[in-house]
Amino acid sequence: MFKNLLILFFIGTTSIFTAQTSTKEELQILETPEQVEGYLEAKNSKNNKLITFNEEKHKTILAKELFTLSIGETRVNENEFEKTFYKVIKKTKNTYYRVAYIYLDGTKYGAKEIDKLRDKIIAQYHEGAPFGFLAKQYSMDENANKGGDLGWFLKSDMHSDFENEVVNENHELNAVFTIDIPSKNWYYVVLKTHEPKDISEIEVLKIVETKE
Repeated sequence: MFKNLLILFFIGTTSIFTAQTSTKEELQILETPEQVEGYLEAKNSKNNKLITFNEEKHKTILAKELFTLSIGETRVNENEFEKTFYKVIKKTKNTYYRVAYIYLDGTKYGAKEIDKLRDKIIAQYHEGAPFGFLAKQYSMDENANKGGDLGWFLKSDMHSDFENEVVNENHELNAVFTIDIPSKNWYYVVLKTHEPKDISEIEVLKIVETKE
């Protein structure tokens, strides 16, 4: 009920905002997620949206500048045709993990074949073969093209059995270990490539205003 009333409020006041206030002044009013959602629905444009920037993944000049803003602050980019407003709505810091892996499909290999193949892969790694090379040679999913690198991920992003082993503090940096998920027929050789890292993220409201 509150959400619907909020949306109606913004729809009803959009024309007033347009006539009496600037977009920057409108944005100053927004504080809660419900207010932001209502404002976006009232604006009703695919160019207006909430965007999440990750300090590790997003290295553009714009992203770096937005990370310097405090919650509630707004930045305006302007060109010949439009103004784009960016308001920082929320800032968080989360622990991310990163590994590389080689995936073996249990529907195509038996348990003994998988164990034998993993022993071979691990032996080749310890003999000096780069893990990325081995991933491209043996891994049975598309991530093989990236040398098995999984990139930064949150604990909630992966299968719980995979996550529980990855976040295990017994695994040192550059350690190689195996993970079995028999219920899914998923079998892995995993390399711990990075220590856990706290990474900042910001949620930014983007509003595009066409110049007349």
